Amino acid sequence: MDIPKHIAIIMDGNGRWARKRNLPRLSGHREGVKRVEEIIRSANALGVAVLTLYAFSTENWARPATEIKGLFGLLKIFLRKKIKEFKKNNLRLRVIGDVTELPEDVVKEINSAVDITAGNTGMILNVALNYGGRQEIVNAVNKIIGTGIKDVKEETFKKYIYTAGLPDPELIIRTSGENRISNFLLWQSAYSEFYTTDILWPDFKKHDFLNAISEYQKRVKRFGGL
Repeated sequence: MDIPKHIAIIMDGNGRWARKRNLPRLSGHREGVKRVEEIIRSANALGVAVLTLYAFSTENWARPATEIKGLFGLLKIFLRKKIKEFKKNNLRLRVIGDVTELPEDVVKEINSAVDITAGNTGMILNVALNYGGRQEIVNAVNKIIGTGIKDVKEETFKKYIYTAGLPDPELIIRTSGENRISNFLLWQSAYSEFYTTDILWPDFKKHDFLNAISEYQKRVKRFGGL
């Protein structure tokens, strides 16, 4: 069975899910965390090598301060709750994005989880926090300039992006009916297959995840050839 080595997900629709039920937006994010747990288990069981989740973008700072604080609170709870399970299931946590701009207590929790799982050799859970695709490319260019390299090839450039050493995503899933890439993995998605669904993220269950993979498996991937 053709299981993508790397699956990336734009988890969209938490706020709309809550609004439809006359609930606070944070209730949608709480329900969304349950789906995160479910999809991590499903991806790991299928043998996916890398699962990248778009958790917080550089644009998300424009949201209300109370919502941002609530999101980071949920992230800390999630990491504390799941770290033993990650160790047990041999999952390795990685974070992409500029975490230096996150609250100090959040950074401490992230670093702890990353350190604890660093020796694990199973699926990599790659969480995008304070991530922006354009920012990533600009950062990579500045790092390369700093090295004095004059002739930059693709293979050189790939060593300076956040996902250095990881395969590009073969499948990118976006929930909630939107069809935008939203500044996500701009370099890495050059040949990714896209799967969009109207299902809001808090309603995106294991069978929906399997449906996305099934749709991916039906597609013919030519990579510019015939």
